[in-house]
Amino acid sequence: MQEANKEIIKQALAKTVKKLRGNKSQFILGAEYDIPSSVLSDIERGIKDPQLSTLMKLANAFGLKISEFMKEFEKELPDNFTACEI
Repeated sequence: MQEANKEIIKQALAKTVKKLRGNKSQFILGAEYDIPSSVLSDIERGIKDPQLSTLMKLANAFGLKISEFMKEFEKELPDNFTACEI
């Protein structure tokens, strides 16, 4: 069950980052906010489970507080899903 929940979280994060990045390239976004484009690619494909520091950089890149970024992320999670179960 834990692996399934982790996969749900990674896929929700992937959708969130893709949506918020919009038309900006991974390379440009990464260069501006010190996030390797390979890491961004892995996150957007649901492969990478990023560190908190990377999540904070992403929030900053999108002009959001970390709490606002997490609210956007939570919108992509299934109803009644809690990340605390992993």
